[in-house]
Amino acid sequence: MNSLNHQIASHLKKVAGEWPAEPDTVSINAALRVMSRWRQFHIVESYLRRHGTIIWGGPFRGMDYVATAAEGALMPRLLGSYEGELHPHLRAFAEEDLEVIIDVGCAEGYYAVGLARLMPQVTVHARDIDEKALQACRALADKNGVGERVIVGGEFQPQDFEAFAGRRGLVMVDAEGAELDVLQPELSPALAGLSLIVETHDIYRAGCLATLQQRFAPTHDIVVVEQQYLPFDPPPWFAQLPHLDRMLAVWEWRVSPTPWLVMRPKAG
Repeated sequence: MNSLNHQIASHLKKVAGEWPAEPDTVSINAALRVMSRWRQFHIVESYLRRHGTIIWGGPFRGMDYVATAAEGALMPRLLGSYEGELHPHLRAFAEEDLEVIIDVGCAEGYYAVGLARLMPQVTVHARDIDEKALQACRALADKNGVGERVIVGGEFQPQDFEAFAGRRGLVMVDAEGAELDVLQPELSPALAGLSLIVETHDIYRAGCLATLQQRFAPTHDIVVVEQQYLPFDPPPWFAQLPHLDRMLAVWEWRVSPTPWLVMRPKAG
């Protein structure tokens, strides 16, 4: 960690040394994000010393996770606070006796493995275009005893949904803007009968949220779920942390809103 401290300090000195007398807010914000991520890494180290890689709370409580995430913030995942806005929806789907889950953009398998544990009757198809992420997902599934039910594969095409026609299924998509390419109902009639949770990325593809709402409005009831930081039950030692550390621990590193669409097939 000392080497990381040195790297961060050197980076910030270089950045600050190039600032004019009155740096713009974008530059200051970028530096604050670097410092905040640095501080969160320290909190992760404290967590790992106490709990290892076991997730503390939330719907995936008890899952043996990873010490390094393929992408995004690790700390809120370990705490179980990550994307807490989706937790009520995940628990509702867990009560619906699903047969299959298709996780497009699975990364190292947080949702693929977590949902396999939460719903022991389902088969999860975990897909990603990054081979390292796929290897990590396989390892995570095996570590948690669900390797036989988590089928890991590469790129997912729109027509691939047809293999799941007529099944009680949930589609999860987090594809950094490629959700527009994957979710094309005109190419995938089977989507009309599948439920979906989709993270939308207008930051990468302008109009993504509105476009997907338009595509699925004829066949699905749609709920837009916005991000917000929700209360959760932290480990007892969190009570000794400074308030800023407690805030940074649940920070998910987002640079702009990426609301979800929770879509269920219309009745009848």
